[in-house]
Amino acid sequence: MSEPIADLRPLAFTALAGWSDAALAPTFRAFRRAAPIRLARPPRTKALGIDGAALAAVAEAALKLPDTVDEATARAFFETRFTPLEVRPRAGEPFLTGYFEPELDGTRRAGDPRFPVPLLRRPDDLVDLDGATRPAGFDAAYAFARRTADGLVPYFDRGEIEDGALADRGLELVFLPDLVEAFFVHVQGSARIRLAEGGVMRLAYAGKAGHPYTSIGRLAIERGLIAADDMSLDVLRDRLKAHPAEARALMRENRSYVFFAEQTGLDDALGAVAASRVQLTPGISLAVDRTLHTFGVPIFLDAELPLGPDGAMIPFRRLMLAEDTGSAIVGPARGDVFVGCGAEAGRAAGRVRHAPKAFVVLAPKPEGAP
Repeated sequence: MSEPIADLRPLAFTALAGWSDAALAPTFRAFRRAAPIRLARPPRTKALGIDGAALAAVAEAALKLPDTVDEATARAFFETRFTPLEVRPRAGEPFLTGYFEPELDGTRRAGDPRFPVPLLRRPDDLVDLDGATRPAGFDAAYAFARRTADGLVPYFDRGEIEDGALADRGLELVFLPDLVEAFFVHVQGSARIRLAEGGVMRLAYAGKAGHPYTSIGRLAIERGLIAADDMSLDVLRDRLKAHPAEARALMRENRSYVFFAEQTGLDDALGAVAASRVQLTPGISLAVDRTLHTFGVPIFLDAELPLGPDGAMIPFRRLMLAEDTGSAIVGPARGDVFVGCGAEAGRAAGRVRHAPKAFVVLAPKPEGAP
């Protein structure tokens, strides 16, 4: 039997710093909004052992309450139905970053010289892999493959796709101004595109080529291109745009390539549809390691983050919901905070690279438990 990846230490709610002052009604509203999806498709219990069936039962209980409740009702809901478990990794430390939904210009029409770089829809020969379907000899990190007449093979990587490996297959969804903007949409996994022909197109993650994610920000720091203390999303973007040849080579070192799907009928106040099939809620949705965390589980964070005016550090004691995932989100106490949509959210998200004081999963109590 393999060793546990983390220790889960039971706590009392009264022992959670900041819990008594945290606003829980907004989190309850997001939890309740997701409840029909949790019931229709109960979350799978993942490696940390948070029971998906028990979580679905709590979601059913949420639907018996109004959509909007006061703080006292929200607090009673969470405190009577969950047990706090502090996540203590056996290796590494808890760490938080931020992500957002980019908003940028583009067009559906091919051939516009202002928008030469496409985002692609998912190809029909892209196959999901898991432990049962991964061919012998495939790296365990590969989650996707390409179906061929001779069997499954690794999919084309970023460089091969940019060089035309998928050309002439009609996969282009929308066209963007340049490779750098397209790259950052890949990293964030969603976008709102202001179309030159009118209207707004919303895109969400639909799969990826399967190659492991490589942080080009980390590479830029290691190679002395950007000082670690200066690193942010804006600084990295400016560096890439100022040095296009260097940028093209650097971005290709992240071989991971993301495919997208257009989404319609969404609530404009919320983010894209996440991996857990719910729309993201700014400041409440958290991307986690999907191999370890059960989707939908509440997670309480105690941190100091640069989300105040002009990037000032402020207390961030928030009950989040594990609703999304990402290639770079690996580990039991690794979280990516969904900040919101647009340029300002992007600047705020890019500043978040901090260790929380506490990363606490709320485990649902079995039905009938006191």
